[in-house]
Amino acid sequence: MSWRRFLAVLKARNREFVRDRAALGWNIIFPILIVAGFAFAFSGKPMDLYKVSVYAADPVQKLAEVQKTQAFFRTDYIRFIPVSTLAPAITKVERHQLDMLFDLDQHHYWVNRDSPKGYMLERVLHGSDTVEAPAGGFQRQTVSGREIRYVDWLIPGILAMNMMFSALFGVGYVIVRYRKSGVLKRLQATPLTAFEFLSAQVVSRLWLILAITSGVYAGANLFIDFSMFGSYTLLLLVFALGAVSLISLGLLVAARIASEELAGGILNVLSWPMMFLSGVWFSLEGTNPLIQKLALLFPLTHIIDASRAIMIDGAGLAGISTQLMVLTLMSGVFLLLGAALFRWK
Repeated sequence: MSWRRFLAVLKARNREFVRDRAALGWNIIFPILIVAGFAFAFSGKPMDLYKVSVYAADPVQKLAEVQKTQAFFRTDYIRFIPVSTLAPAITKVERHQLDMLFDLDQHHYWVNRDSPKGYMLERVLHGSDTVEAPAGGFQRQTVSGREIRYVDWLIPGILAMNMMFSALFGVGYVIVRYRKSGVLKRLQATPLTAFEFLSAQVVSRLWLILAITSGVYAGANLFIDFSMFGSYTLLLLVFALGAVSLISLGLLVAARIASEELAGGILNVLSWPMMFLSGVWFSLEGTNPLIQKLALLFPLTHIIDASRAIMIDGAGLAGISTQLMVLTLMSGVFLLLGAALFRWK
């Protein structure tokens, strides 16, 4: 590998992107407008939606049993979500992501004493003016925690989504355009190797994505003040590894395609399901288990899960190790396949 040729291609690609003022401006302004819009839309009174989790050895069967004997678990306008692990659910009650949590085996329930929704649900549970006496055999447990706004929950998804579009279309679509216009054919006649060319594309798009993502986060944070309980260094690592996986996916798509129309169609087929099934706009908790398993096939899902765990739950390296390993594996597979299938003409 020649570093001179690599740096020449890297410099040329960086200049091409920076000189395209429309693309550069859109990559910066678009995520800011989305975050600002949702911050405004959800800054008022929240929607009347109650979410209650139920924990047991077999939560689905146990919930069906208690619904037959206790009226609270048949109450309309309350969404009951079975969970198989207790500790993460308690954390969600602390973060106001769940309004109440029941342990149906031990007959305990958790409620955040600072949550208006939790207060109302507890009144419904007891059906009286007091919440001190046990109701239905359940003993009260209280937690507290800073409220997580919808915009706090949304920002990791918006940043990851912007990275996805920038990586897929900024690499995949551009390389197809190079091939169609004959640029790759002319580069093939030079000493430049495919590995040098593809490496330059990855590095160029990677630092641009990280620079824009960091700038958007910092700028929006000045006005919205996002919740951040974890490490900024770890968050940057997640975004860097996630960007590499998405760029590699874009390279895989562009490895052989010579039609811009076909490339655009394939990239849209990849990006739109990722955007809706990776938890950008809404939580997949409580959805069909098949949908949740399908979402794990997308790198965007692991980027969003890891970044939310860092920002909202303060997760450390051990807490997101699974997502990091999956992103590393995906990046390696996509890069190897892209390099093996790549053609100049």
